[in-house]
Amino acid sequence: MSGKEHRILTYGGEQIRVELLPRARPGTTLRIKVHPDLTVQVVVPEDTIETDLDRALKQKTRWIWQKLRDFRAVQEHATPRAYVSGESHFYLGRRHLLKVQHQPDAPETVRMLRGRLEVSVQERNALRIQKLLELWYFARAQDVFRTRLDALLPSALWVTTPPALKLQVMQTQWGNCSAGGTITLNPHLVKAPRDCIDYVILHELCHLKEHNHGPAFWALLARVMPDWERHKAKLDGMAEMMLQN
Repeated sequence: MSGKEHRILTYGGEQIRVELLPRARPGTTLRIKVHPDLTVQVVVPEDTIETDLDRALKQKTRWIWQKLRDFRAVQEHATPRAYVSGESHFYLGRRHLLKVQHQPDAPETVRMLRGRLEVSVQERNALRIQKLLELWYFARAQDVFRTRLDALLPSALWVTTPPALKLQVMQTQWGNCSAGGTITLNPHLVKAPRDCIDYVILHELCHLKEHNHGPAFWALLARVMPDWERHKAKLDGMAEMMLQN
């Protein structure tokens, strides 16, 4: 392929910018990703010829447009966070009302009580409330992800040694698996339902055996989670709301 870094597709009178991501790793397959932030990326193996790339993009143009439309529809219903009492915040797929308590002389805390997220702050400051919530989500994510990984490992018979697990906020990914076998998960994922969390973890566990998204990878994922497509669709549909804060 040429040195072009992006392509412009046109559908329904709309121009769609597609970022090309060349990959040299053996076994890499051409795949198209539409992300909740409305970026479109194509992983392109280094030996891909222009005509094959053009054909793949042409075949998927309508699908790309539809995915972008779906993500925009979710964005229209998403409201910016103000971090005040009465807002709803997700945890494990459920909405929880935020209650902010101003207590100048008490320790700053976040706790879940009777379906509410209660934040105690010494000063009414939105950035401080946001930071406290982020720290709470991160701590909860560490516990939940480790528990779910331990529960799912027995079904991943190809994994002989439990992989290292780390958390990292990512803009366009729920998780990834490094060449060295470390699984990284997005702490925002703890806001999703448990079945969606399990899907992401199993997806990354499958990468410990199949390092690309070839037919063998999808066959392996389908074996350990036959209804993975349903969970992926649910997660995609909630992505914009999950990543709001």
